[in-house]
Amino acid sequence: MTPRLAVLAILGAMVIYGANFGVTRYATQHGLTPSDLVALRFLVAGPLLLPHFLGRGWRTCAGIGWKRGLVLGVASGAPMTLFMNTGLAYAPAAHGAALGPGTVTLIGVLYGMVAAGIGPSVWTLLGLAAILGGLASIAIAGSVAGSPNVVIGDLCFLVSGLLWGFYPILLHRWRVGPTTSAAIVAVLSLAYLPFYFALLHPRIFDAPIGLVLFQAAFQGGLNIIVGLWLWGHAVRVLGPAKTQFFPPLIPVLGTLFAIPILGEVPGPIQAVGLCLIVGGIVLALRGQRPPRERPS
Repeated sequence: MTPRLAVLAILGAMVIYGANFGVTRYATQHGLTPSDLVALRFLVAGPLLLPHFLGRGWRTCAGIGWKRGLVLGVASGAPMTLFMNTGLAYAPAAHGAALGPGTVTLIGVLYGMVAAGIGPSVWTLLGLAAILGGLASIAIAGSVAGSPNVVIGDLCFLVSGLLWGFYPILLHRWRVGPTTSAAIVAVLSLAYLPFYFALLHPRIFDAPIGLVLFQAAFQGGLNIIVGLWLWGHAVRVLGPAKTQFFPPLIPVLGTLFAIPILGEVPGPIQAVGLCLIVGGIVLALRGQRPPRERPS
């Protein structure tokens, strides 16, 4: 894959993950629970990617070792997804689109500084300050609206962002291919299903069949198989330092998708918070760019 195709791949992944917040919140408002959506995601992706997983060797967890495989499974599998879906049951989709990907990008920024052995630049510090201001604005908006559950949702988004943020870094450090990484995440997350069916009162059999089938295709097909494959290819070609420039698109896309899907138009304080987070991410990433060499 050429760098140009890798850029198109990561842009495609951003569209999928931007739309995911609105699509998932719509499902939680129309009869499905966060745990239902996690089950649908891996009921589809797990069996489809199982042949690749077995072909790479189940004894070695598709060739990377069980310790590493379990870490990837937590970072982008059922645990991360459950936190994100729970957040969408309590808080607006725009919050999830800003807080989760914003955390992912910040982890990438910090990793880039550690890997390069340099301290934060002025741009990075300004970006961090703007992001903190945006988080405070979103928290204030939730309290003004009289919805304390929004805070629970926002905390879930932060946890999912922390888990998700390490995923591309680990793929690059461990040199895991895109199909293999998606297979590991999907197959290991099948362990969630017995717990779900035994203890969590499944509602997928009671919800409208059209909604269930659409969510199964979107959650399992697009999010896991297509989305992780596109992101993994981009990380492999561009590296985590360059791919971290793209997650700031998710808050913008997530907010835009939430308007027609959910009718959620951000209020003034929320809009300020979202703008601060996106602007802060851009500033922080600007601080990661190497300085241009001056001609001698």
